[in-house]
Amino acid sequence: MLKIWGRLSSINVQKVVWAAGEVGQAFERVDVGGPFGGLDTPEFRAMNPNRQIPVLEDGAFRLWESNSIVRYLAARYGASTLWEEEPARRAEAERWMDWMLSELQPALAPVLWGVVRKVPGYTEPKVITEGMKRAEALMAIIEDQLAERPFLAGERIGVADITVGCGAHRWLNMPVERVERPAVRRWYETIFARPAAKAALPLPIA
Repeated sequence: MLKIWGRLSSINVQKVVWAAGEVGQAFERVDVGGPFGGLDTPEFRAMNPNRQIPVLEDGAFRLWESNSIVRYLAARYGASTLWEEEPARRAEAERWMDWMLSELQPALAPVLWGVVRKVPGYTEPKVITEGMKRAEALMAIIEDQLAERPFLAGERIGVADITVGCGAHRWLNMPVERVERPAVRRWYETIFARPAAKAALPLPIA
């Protein structure tokens, strides 16, 4: 059985939990990080010297970095579900994973911290407004991508939808006024209806 280290309120842990569910692998999840602590212990540092979540244990194999874990789960267990064997198709999906880390996730974080988590320094209206503006521009990119295809990288769900879908889940469930984007909404409702997604994406968002 897999073991996933990390609290479920972490977007990076959510990606891994969702991917494990999609490829049909049973797992045990251990709450660490945030209010649970546990990242500074010698045992956890031995698994991840960065002292961050998530960490995946698959037997004797240990892996950190959420997108790397999602890729690993797809490659090892998702041949008929998430994994794309053809290099160009795989690259198209994986670029969205990188885009999530470099663009969408940094844009969403200040809005979540200001509106939902009330983190000091992020509750100022200017900070939230700037984050909203950046996030809307990025959601417009997703809307265009989904206008003529059911999923981000093609005709079936894949690693792109898991990683970006975790961000969309936060965006669409935060108490803010958003531009309504019908393609994004249709896609989100499709992926969130999947059992693996429901298990990974709690509501309300924390």
